[in-house]
Amino acid sequence: MRQLSIISVFILITTLISCEKEVHINMSSSSGKIVVQGGIESGVPPYVLLSSTISFFAKVDLSTLEKSFIHGAVITVSDGSRTVTLKEYSFDTGSAAKFYIYSIDTPFNPLTALLGENGKFYTLSITYNGQTYTSVTKIPTPKPIDSMWFAEPLFRTPRTPDSAKQLFANFTDPDTPGNYVRYYTRRDNNQFYPSDQFNDEVVNGKPLTNIPLYGGFIGATEETNTDSLRYFFKGETVTLKWSAIDKKTYNFWNSFAYARNALGNPFASPINLQTNISNGALGIWAGYGSTETTLIVP
Repeated sequence: MRQLSIISVFILITTLISCEKEVHINMSSSSGKIVVQGGIESGVPPYVLLSSTISFFAKVDLSTLEKSFIHGAVITVSDGSRTVTLKEYSFDTGSAAKFYIYSIDTPFNPLTALLGENGKFYTLSITYNGQTYTSVTKIPTPKPIDSMWFAEPLFRTPRTPDSAKQLFANFTDPDTPGNYVRYYTRRDNNQFYPSDQFNDEVVNGKPLTNIPLYGGFIGATEETNTDSLRYFFKGETVTLKWSAIDKKTYNFWNSFAYARNALGNPFASPINLQTNISNGALGIWAGYGSTETTLIVP
């Protein structure tokens, strides 16, 4: 029996070796696609970051990112009654590279000013190199949270600071189905950082209590103690931005979060971000109906 087992293993190994075949994969780069990162928020002008895709094997640094921006595009935004043409602006990043964004010419000129309004639809049109890309988004009327407070974190790890506090909120979902939310947090006078998004497919019309929320952050490294960024600390003035979004915007950010969390996981399924831009472009044109609530950590 032992001889038979050895022979079986030998046959199996021989079979596997004989099945080996050298495979050549053509990894030539395809033509670049346009990437749109745009939005309009309640009381805020529209903005669009326009760039092209970067080769998978390209060295990614500030110079590469600067070169990826697309210049000279004709971009318009319409609310159905007025149409404005966006102007391209450049900003210094503190290094040799620059950052580019399209927005309205000036908020003080009634001919060029356009600010987001709740309940309105906004059509984006981008013309570049003879091609036109369009998208439509809505700024939903937001429903504010009922209350928010700070308490001990639900889950502590060895890296969680002893003084850390977690943000919690109560929210009553509207009784109409199809409500979607993306929330952001800000510490003191710093900028807002995105945290997560929700939908009401399961909880439509119900009061939601003790919702655990986390501080948003971008750019953390493996050496960063993310627990010190996810939680809050005594004396901080924390602002929660609760933004109503439409379904396509939710689908994009939800697929983005999945792709980001699956990065480096060999068992994760590949996923394409769910864009709402026409003509093969990538990215998102999003409307945000926002409310803000501020509280100091006790």
